[in-house]
Amino acid sequence: MKSNLQNSTTYKSKEILTASRYLSGSFVLGKMMSGWNVTVCFLLLLFFGSVQAQSFLIPSDTLNKQRRTLVYASEGVVLGGALIGLNQLWYKDYPRSGFHFKNDNSDWMQMDKAGHVYTAYHMGRMGAELLEWSGADKKEQLVYGSTLGFAFLTAVETFDGFSQEWGASWGDVVANASGTLLYVSQELLWKEQRITPKFSFHTTRYAAMRPDVLGKDLKEQLLKDYNGQTYWLSANIQAFTKTEMLPEWLSFAVGYSAEGMLSGRAETLPPEFASESGRYRQILFSLDIDFKKIKTKSPVLKTVFSILNTVKIPAPALELSDFSRLRGHWLYF
Repeated sequence: MKSNLQNSTTYKSKEILTASRYLSGSFVLGKMMSGWNVTVCFLLLLFFGSVQAQSFLIPSDTLNKQRRTLVYASEGVVLGGALIGLNQLWYKDYPRSGFHFKNDNSDWMQMDKAGHVYTAYHMGRMGAELLEWSGADKKEQLVYGSTLGFAFLTAVETFDGFSQEWGASWGDVVANASGTLLYVSQELLWKEQRITPKFSFHTTRYAAMRPDVLGKDLKEQLLKDYNGQTYWLSANIQAFTKTEMLPEWLSFAVGYSAEGMLSGRAETLPPEFASESGRYRQILFSLDIDFKKIKTKSPVLKTVFSILNTVKIPAPALELSDFSRLRGHWLYF
């Protein structure tokens, strides 16, 4: 009994460390983008309402070297500072080791991997859009802009690889590359983004059961409670069907989620939660809005819509649970 209690306590500590690691980890930037959308949009409307400021947001028709320098310098400062801060706030407290890999592909029913795809895509998309704003050509946007997310997340993965407590993950690397490839392939194939990864969240009862692992309050749960997260692929209907009967901004979204998770893997569930072992996957179908297809001449609104396009709007949805049970939601977050 004492041995089981010690094992449970040790595992609980590792679960808390792992959850905290995700909180300060590689895909948090993407979730923060979705979590702060409303605030960012409000500030944009407040501070960029003037004609002069709106003209600043208009993309340059030709290469503006000052803008391009500003883009590269800003990205270097922000992302470089983020890596330095992450190293100081997290990795320095754990012993270093030789570079090594750790297989975490079965953890959290791959919800964390979906988060990596989402983050790599949107960091790359925003990197490309910033270079487009500077007037850089398409090749530069794809080579140096769209790979921004993959480069940053690879650096974080390298930190993991040299940390004795963690280890780099091939699954994470593949997910990061998939997010970048999703953006680049659409630009090369269609010269537009027809399929956009999106994020939504709802609170669950599981966080109250293990708040140290799944989050004590809403902002922590947004990042740590995988039971409430859903990652979507939102496809613009008109872009594929070429029909003019539907609004240009209407999209069809397919989501992936999972529930019943109180630990990373079922076999490592602490004994006191043995009755909560019924984890299952969910596939969801819903309608969505492609905000970037809403027509406007305002550069401020275009910027706001670009940010909003990281989030799946609440809407009615059909849920296929564990690939066997079908049920509907009047409004799914």
